[in-house]
Amino acid sequence: MKKRTPRQLILELGMACYAACTAGMAFAQDSSLLLAPSHSAQPLMLEDGSYLHRELPPEARPRELQLHDIVTVIVDYRTLMRSEGDAENRKNSFLTAILTNWIRLDDGALKPALQNDGDPGVSGTYNSQYRAESDVELRDALTFNIAAEIVEIRPNGNLYVEGDINIKNNEEHWRIFLSGEVRRESIQPDRTVMSKSIVHLDITKEETGQVRDGYSRGWLGKLYDKYRPF
Repeated sequence: MKKRTPRQLILELGMACYAACTAGMAFAQDSSLLLAPSHSAQPLMLEDGSYLHRELPPEARPRELQLHDIVTVIVDYRTLMRSEGDAENRKNSFLTAILTNWIRLDDGALKPALQNDGDPGVSGTYNSQYRAESDVELRDALTFNIAAEIVEIRPNGNLYVEGDINIKNNEEHWRIFLSGEVRRESIQPDRTVMSKSIVHLDITKEETGQVRDGYSRGWLGKLYDKYRPF
């Protein structure tokens, strides 16, 4: 019989201890739905691992946006501009000039002209002072919702939308027009999109009627403000 080395004896003793310890253990079947079957290489999907999942019917599933579909644009436009200026300019000028020599024409020849009453001179002082001070603050806000139609689908998948509102109340007439280009990803599942996500945004607001006539400028005022003669 071949003699075993100490290393072989230690290895055989460890294997015997492991077999004795695991002899009384039993392994039960794992019925968890979160484990994919061993024969399937596909990942576990929600419909396969959830008791509460229910697939929506085709008419209830969100449909991809197409041409002439309607989306709602939420316009929230606010601006604030502040400008302050202060300018001051002072200028002092002094002029002193004396004519000491002059000429005269005598028989077709130029000759020196004597200054019998003294050399003529001129002197003066010019003072100029300019001061300007301005303080401008402009606030503007425009908030409304408008339904817009998809009138064009660009080659890159972006959507070009247009929408307008016309309201007439007796003599008052309001018209709002909006257009711009937006990405599909910026449109929410409820088909709403913020105006800040629209590129090349064009908003036109027009108002006519008695209220507008009350604070609008006349043609003479517009002409004066344009050229400002004074």
